[in-house]
Amino acid sequence: MKEAFDILSKSIEDVRRNEPMSEHTSFQVGGPADVMVLPKTVEEVRIVLKTARYLDCPLFVMGRGTNLLVTSKGIRGIVMKLSDNFSGLTFDGSSVMAKSGTPLSVLVREAAKRCLGGAEFLGGIPGTLGGAVYMNAGAYGGEIGDFVEEVFLTSAAGDLVLQKNEMDFGYRHSILAAVPLVVTGVRLKLIPCDEEESLKKLEELNARRREKQPLEYPSAGSTFKRPEGSYAGTLIEQTGLKGLRIGGAEVSTKHAGFVINRGGATPEELIALIEEVQTRVFQASGVWLEPEVKIVGER
Repeated sequence: MKEAFDILSKSIEDVRRNEPMSEHTSFQVGGPADVMVLPKTVEEVRIVLKTARYLDCPLFVMGRGTNLLVTSKGIRGIVMKLSDNFSGLTFDGSSVMAKSGTPLSVLVREAAKRCLGGAEFLGGIPGTLGGAVYMNAGAYGGEIGDFVEEVFLTSAAGDLVLQKNEMDFGYRHSILAAVPLVVTGVRLKLIPCDEEESLKKLEELNARRREKQPLEYPSAGSTFKRPEGSYAGTLIEQTGLKGLRIGGAEVSTKHAGFVINRGGATPEELIALIEEVQTRVFQASGVWLEPEVKIVGER
């Protein structure tokens, strides 16, 4: 990976070797990335993509790491992080153009200040806009896909713009899972609103999250996708798994849909607990829970 580091360092300011992923994920676990690069412009993103292609090197793209569980051995190849280093908003009437690394909480608060709302439910999701569009993130009955107008993408070969009707949005799904392109920006259409009412709604939703979710512990949010006709947390609780622990990993006693790092958990303990929950819920109910958290890295 020295060659990748040397090439990228010539054009991009923030390039790191053997970067611990525990410092870049909300679970606060994970081994090293061979090379981590934090580009600030679309042109720098293209440089990363072209370098990975030139070296035939694995490339993993991440945002804030709020839905990632990285193994102890870490990630081979290049990790490109698009977060605070790749954020920004431009408003034009009820339309907003945002860079993909923009935190969702920043997006909804800045929109509320300009009397634009409708997407307040996104304010409590701790990820970035790019990641949210990639998986059509949602909460409290809303999904980001409802507000997307255009998605701006890039690859080593060039740029592409997809319209909303080309995104194939579904529950925690978009077409982006099937295409080797990187989200660099998103244009959204929001709804005119009263600033005070929008900020109040945002605070109410965040208070609801603090009351019902174990935000005091490291986690990746809801561990499992919602199964058809039920809720993951309900099935886990009915199976008697609240409080189940493997090492420092625990099924939260506050909300059974969350696997948390109680302190000192290893990635392997977290993975083992997720798999144990899947097995025991399936044995009890016949429902196989699909993880919402993405497990990455060398096993």
